[in-house]
Amino acid sequence: MIFADVIVDISVKSLDRPFQYIVPEEMHEDAVIGAMVIIPFGSGNRELKGYIIGLSGEAKFDVHKTKEIKEIVKQGVVAESHLLSLAYWIKENYGSTMNDAIKAVLPVRREIKKKITRMVYPCMVRSELERILQEYARKHYKAKVRVLQAILDQEDYEEGISYEVLQRDHKATPAVLRSLQEQEVVRISENRQYRNPVHQSGISDRPPVLNQEQQVIVDAITADYLAGVRKTYLIHGVTGSGKTEVYMRIIEQVIAQGQQVIMLIPEIALTFQTVSRFYRRFGERVSVMHSRLSQGEKFDQFERAKAGEIDIMIGPRSALFTPFERLGLIVMDEEHETSYQSEMPPKYHAREVAVHRAAMTGASVILGSATPSLESYYRAQKGRYRLFTLTHRAGGAVLPRIWVTDLREELERKNRSIFGEKLTELMEDRLQKREQIILFLNRRGYAGSVSCRKCGEVLKCPHCSVSLTAHMRYGRLDQLVCHYCGYQTPMPALCPNCQSKYIGTFGIGTQKVEQMVRERFPEAGVLRMDADTTTGKEGHEKILQDFASGSADILIGTQMIVKGHDFPNVTLVGILAADLSLNVGDFRAAERTYQLLAQAAGRAGRGDKPGDVVLQTYQPEHYSIVAAAKQDYMGFYQQELIQRQILQYPPVSNILGVLVLSEDLRHVRELSEGLAEQMRQYEQVVVLGPAPAALAKAKDVHRYIIYAKCRDYRVLRQIKNMLEQYMKAQERYRDCRLQFDFNL
Repeated sequence: MIFADVIVDISVKSLDRPFQYIVPEEMHEDAVIGAMVIIPFGSGNRELKGYIIGLSGEAKFDVHKTKEIKEIVKQGVVAESHLLSLAYWIKENYGSTMNDAIKAVLPVRREIKKKITRMVYPCMVRSELERILQEYARKHYKAKVRVLQAILDQEDYEEGISYEVLQRDHKATPAVLRSLQEQEVVRISENRQYRNPVHQSGISDRPPVLNQEQQVIVDAITADYLAGVRKTYLIHGVTGSGKTEVYMRIIEQVIAQGQQVIMLIPEIALTFQTVSRFYRRFGERVSVMHSRLSQGEKFDQFERAKAGEIDIMIGPRSALFTPFERLGLIVMDEEHETSYQSEMPPKYHAREVAVHRAAMTGASVILGSATPSLESYYRAQKGRYRLFTLTHRAGGAVLPRIWVTDLREELERKNRSIFGEKLTELMEDRLQKREQIILFLNRRGYAGSVSCRKCGEVLKCPHCSVSLTAHMRYGRLDQLVCHYCGYQTPMPALCPNCQSKYIGTFGIGTQKVEQMVRERFPEAGVLRMDADTTTGKEGHEKILQDFASGSADILIGTQMIVKGHDFPNVTLVGILAADLSLNVGDFRAAERTYQLLAQAAGRAGRGDKPGDVVLQTYQPEHYSIVAAAKQDYMGFYQQELIQRQILQYPPVSNILGVLVLSEDLRHVRELSEGLAEQMRQYEQVVVLGPAPAALAKAKDVHRYIIYAKCRDYRVLRQIKNMLEQYMKAQERYRDCRLQFDFNL
């Protein structure tokens, strides 16, 4: 008798353990680790889905009381056993239910109907078909006559006819077609059709000649790979230095060895450009995975991956879990990006999971960035990663000139516009030359917040502890929106607190920038790219295609426009408020500001024309802005590392964030105090808090945060495990839940 340990598809902590079921004899062959099953659960035997995570011949409970699996679902994507092992590793390292971890590694959840194309072919020569047709006509088999006549009417009858055409145009029922097949008059063939989200065409890409720096990296990594050496590599290359071409040359070698590759990119916005380039080089054995695909498209890409029909999967974080059987390489482009950190439990970082998955499967990892995260560069300096550097732009392009505008001086000169004097001058120059401009602002909407100038009231979301953002519709500023829960309300004419008419917007958003650009430069073609304009399935692709084709002169947007895009005709980038990201309560604020500014600056002058960048700021003396203006990564790294060493923050130490959540504020406060006391029992740990989280309430859920700092990561894992056990004994706080963040 075979028993299966099944994890139930419910994210409830008390059920976060496997339940044992008997595998019926007829299901033995299909019962494998990772298989999706239907099981009777609980006293009512309600049918639930679950996953097999273990098989044994030993019963853990009374066999007579152990239930049987009802069904093994064959249409779901069956996880590879190492992916389930990876899910368990994620659970243990990042703190979540096993169900949440499995959901992270198995993104295709629902049973999806397969697309099948069917063709009907004749089983005999034309003269024999005509004889049978006459016989059917004599016997008044009208439906069969219609089918055979349709086949014979084909110009080349041997090529057959579509099953669907016979049903639609010739009223052929499945029973009639089945009968003809049983009589061996026709043969029906079925072919699986995969939904392919990649719609590319064009001539094959001719690889450019590598410069010496690029060739050294390609030779070194491929030599390691061919020798069976598997490592993690960090490529630190200035913007436009040709990192993608280096990746592609190495990928060619890996594929030539019969292995498969995962290519991670940080943003859906980069998918179109990256896929186009890879498709031209590698053809149809390239696919893509991201959240905008339909469930059917996602299902088919994972099926294709399992069947070995693709060699390269491109996509954001979720593509990391592609079920490749022969995984040889994981490439993580723009490895510093925050989008690689999951915001939902389990709060894993794709970089750490990629390195662990590679170790499990005997694959290599390549990390690449012009502005590497401090963690990665620190590890490279310590020898844990092998470091390579690209110091020159590919193809002879030069780095752009960077102009720093002090907005305080602009204000003294009575310039209250968002366009400083230097930016205005250069924008006019570029528009005259028919060159393109990117304007970057890290805030969508029309304005930052709405407040009353008389009483100071700021309009906030009733469900979240954040201010509402003003949005314009149909040319009017009439909508306030919460960017966390989606709450919307009309723009009030009077202050709801003091009834004053002095209520209006404060700050600035991309919508307002667009309006001001159109007023200041009415002849210019303008596009805006942010979360509000890219909601459709191909929203990013349409805007990027339009801008790349030259149909617009100015592209305005948030972070998504400054990450990895390559527009040869862009010769000016305007960073409208460089210090916005400095003013957040986060120990990484300076690092993220430097990365954002350096990446934004890197969009200018990537072709054969020189580029300029105007960096507008109220804090030109801040070391992150000074370093970005000089494009001096090492200078920034050294100064930031000193700050981290003084404050004992990553990468020199480790930090665990424990987020306590509940709709009951009193319970959140009480439980947070109790958890903090438990954490203080560890002498080598510094405990900070509890305190309200930066986002103290979201969707009516109150949030408190506790931090623990310690050099030894293993101690923080022990604390996480201890707190999970502590929560199981807390009957009073069943309404509360915990989320863990390691190194944030």
